[in-house]
Amino acid sequence: MDDLEKAILILFDESGSIDEGLKKKAKDYCDEIKEKPSICSICIDKLCFSGIVQVQFWCLQTLHEVIRFRYASMSPDEKFFIRKSVFSIACLEAVDDKNVARVIEGPAFIKNKLAQVLVTLIYFEYPLIWSSVFVDFLHRLHKGVLVIDMFCRILNALDDEVISLDYQRTPEELVVATHIKDAMRQQCVAQIVRASYDIVSLYRNSDQELCTSVLESMRSYISWIDIGLIVNDVFIPLLFDLILVGGLSEQLRGAAAACLLAVVSKRMEPQSKLLLLQNLPISRVFGLVAEDGDSELVSSIAALLSGYAAEVLECFKRLNSEEAKGVSMELLNEVLPSVFYVMQNCEVDAAFSIVQFLSSYVGTMKSLSPLREKQLLHVGQILEVILTHIRYDPTYRNNLDILDKIGREEEDRMVEFRKDLFVLLRNVNRVAPDVTQVFIRNSLASAVASSPDRNVEEVEAALSLFYALGESISDESMRTGSGLLRELVPMLLSTRFPCHSNRLVALVYLETVTRYMKFIQENTQYIPIVLAAFLDERGIHHPNINVSRRASYLFMRIVKLLKVKLVPFIETILQSLQDTVARFTSMDYASKDLTGSEDGSHIFEAIGLLIGMEDVPLEKQSDYLSALLTPLCQQVEALLMNAKLLSLEEAPAKIAVIQQIIMAINSLSKGFSERLVTASRPAIGLMFKQTLDVLLQVLVVFPKVEPLRSKVTSFIHRMVETLGASVFPYLPKALEQLLAESEPKEMVGFLLLLNQLICKFNTLFRDILEEVFPAITGRIFSVIPRDAFPSGPGTNTEEIRELQELQKGLYTFLHVIATHNLSSVFLSPKSRAYLDPMMQLLLYTSCNHRDILVRKACVQIFITLIKDWCARPCGEEKVPGFQKFIIEAFATNCCLYSLLDKSFEFRDANTLVLFGEIVLAQKVMYEKFGDEFLIHFVSKGFPAAHCSQDLAEQYCQRLQQGSDIKALKSFYQSLIENLRMQQNGSLVFR
Repeated sequence: MDDLEKAILILFDESGSIDEGLKKKAKDYCDEIKEKPSICSICIDKLCFSGIVQVQFWCLQTLHEVIRFRYASMSPDEKFFIRKSVFSIACLEAVDDKNVARVIEGPAFIKNKLAQVLVTLIYFEYPLIWSSVFVDFLHRLHKGVLVIDMFCRILNALDDEVISLDYQRTPEELVVATHIKDAMRQQCVAQIVRASYDIVSLYRNSDQELCTSVLESMRSYISWIDIGLIVNDVFIPLLFDLILVGGLSEQLRGAAAACLLAVVSKRMEPQSKLLLLQNLPISRVFGLVAEDGDSELVSSIAALLSGYAAEVLECFKRLNSEEAKGVSMELLNEVLPSVFYVMQNCEVDAAFSIVQFLSSYVGTMKSLSPLREKQLLHVGQILEVILTHIRYDPTYRNNLDILDKIGREEEDRMVEFRKDLFVLLRNVNRVAPDVTQVFIRNSLASAVASSPDRNVEEVEAALSLFYALGESISDESMRTGSGLLRELVPMLLSTRFPCHSNRLVALVYLETVTRYMKFIQENTQYIPIVLAAFLDERGIHHPNINVSRRASYLFMRIVKLLKVKLVPFIETILQSLQDTVARFTSMDYASKDLTGSEDGSHIFEAIGLLIGMEDVPLEKQSDYLSALLTPLCQQVEALLMNAKLLSLEEAPAKIAVIQQIIMAINSLSKGFSERLVTASRPAIGLMFKQTLDVLLQVLVVFPKVEPLRSKVTSFIHRMVETLGASVFPYLPKALEQLLAESEPKEMVGFLLLLNQLICKFNTLFRDILEEVFPAITGRIFSVIPRDAFPSGPGTNTEEIRELQELQKGLYTFLHVIATHNLSSVFLSPKSRAYLDPMMQLLLYTSCNHRDILVRKACVQIFITLIKDWCARPCGEEKVPGFQKFIIEAFATNCCLYSLLDKSFEFRDANTLVLFGEIVLAQKVMYEKFGDEFLIHFVSKGFPAAHCSQDLAEQYCQRLQQGSDIKALKSFYQSLIENLRMQQNGSLVFR
């Protein structure tokens, strides 16, 4: 063993016993040898004399690299030497008339690497330099199995490395591949096919592995060779014979099926393709799919039949003659039963999309109306396929029921997987609604009767079909119960599934009942059955919390839909929900850290919707509401009374209870309209006022508990909508308490509440707003910067983000005040101190803020204030100094200089809206201030922006003539763009 062989062995060592330093030395030594001019001779010499596979692999790898990257710089003699030597090694011949390299007797990876080297030579030399390579090889196939196997490997490598379009190729590689294919078609493809036929015929009984390799190589070439070489009286019978003979290996039979699949998939004219498909005795293999469903052969036959059916269908779609369509449909009818069997029982090749094929086939049925008996039969089989594929695997039953990580992943996968199948179901229903509905009815019936070990999955799949069907049924059909719906919905309601305790079954059952509620709306006799399903252990009282939560939400939706029709059942419903209501507001429930535990809100909202209807007699309504509110309020009062005695360990649980109760009352109140509680039944309104009184105490007792403050704020929002103006007496105290301990994050919510009050009550809210405005403004101005927030590394903190959110909330708040006739609030004695900082902040923001919509809001505030506070020219000044500030600061900075900045992008839609507001502001300023504005703007602003006299005069004329806003906007945009061009971005005005 010489140094090179030793170095190669060290390089390939995987035992872990060799030092990394030594490995590096070995690599450096091998790399040094690679750079020698005689490297090809060294490699071929080693291939002849060394039997060490690592050495053989290194030599072949090196030859491959040298040919790929140095071929152009090699001498003709060197190329000839490599070509002759490598070819001799591949054919088991003497390299230098003395030594036979026995490389092809080695392991598969060595033979594959040798094939790769040969293919690299073919890439550069065939057909111009080495035109005889394939013919020369064909003449040596008589040498036996080793050489035939090597030839197959070369054909496979040629397909992988050069010809196949499954891999991305460069334009140059595509040209080379085309030249090679053209030359092979002309020179040797016919001989290769003939040789393949002879080898398979000769060795089919003695060496089936070799025959499999030959057919696998052949399969890759069928797509681009003359199809007549395969589709003839010799080769096709051989392929069918191989598939059908029982004694042969599955691999060989599968390879023959793969060749036939390549034949049927070959691209050609539809008429020729139809003739080819018609002449294939495909029915001979139909019976094979019913053998062992998991075998390799069955998978190959499944792929063949699926591919055949897809091609026939394509012919049907592309050919127009009645005769051709008839033949296509006949072939399709013949193969489809086997294809349906395959779809339900076998592993189908990933390249074949079941849904795509079936959707395409269903699409053709639309042209066959009315459907013939055969098609109706096929519709039933398609539905069987859908049902089979949407069924969960029982292996995951427990995971799906407890919804652990595996269960969640499987459910997510199935939801995604089912989408296309449900689209297919709806398409089938459009073509054959009666067949579809009968199928669903039968599926439900057989699912209920199925054995317990399959029951869950069968029932869930049948219910899911019925649920998905509902999406394609019109509201009118749903209401009238067209087709079999009049039978199906009652069947659904009356069936008690033995597996109802299962989470998936329970959920899909409730979802399906909800989907068909429009039928129940019209057929009220079924309401008691629906209520039972939602109120017993199948729904809200289901042992699985995921089911009971979802049932609560769906029940609330049902109540919204049925409303007045449920009045006779209110007593029953409330009685059934008594324990649920108590549970949601109990100490035990609230202390549990349940994700989404507030889903109890849906129950309370449903109850509120039920008892809040005017159709409920006043006395009963009062009793119902009192029965709910009184104990809840008493519970809160008791907790508040004992709050000071609570230990640190007890406090969180008690606070959680109060949160739950506020949420419950909040949801309950959604069912009561403002008209009912203030006008027609004020006694009800009084109950809510008393409740509000109690809940406002929470802010006094727990002033710093943010979750509680948030819940109370939410309840006040609700009471504003429910009690209307009668909420006013409670607001001063409530707002004072909320403001007292507000953090920036909470202040945003507080501003939202004030916005709601302003929008609802407008000027009626003025007195209260005047009281709170100074405190709010003072608080906000003490924490937000007067200009820009800091930027750069380390400034994107949560605290900064909260302040930015608060500043944004402030602008919205000021905008709401200004646009609801409340701008006088800014001028009240207590608020005057904040007027100047407020104006400066609005000015800075209208010119500089990154958010264009915020800038627009600020400009709109200024427009409103100009209209509110400024009389016509020469009128008395309502706010001393305001007019001067607008003319000298706002007009020039916002309406001119800020627009010259290139960041003001006219192509942006929002920016164009802001620009429109800025132009409107100028129009309003001219209307209010007349020439005083115009003279200052033109004499001070325009010269600083290098505006020409001519443009300035045109601007004055447009404004004085009262141009419509659209024309003025268009002119002013061109003026700004003109000024920008003159500056070329060199000046930025502020």
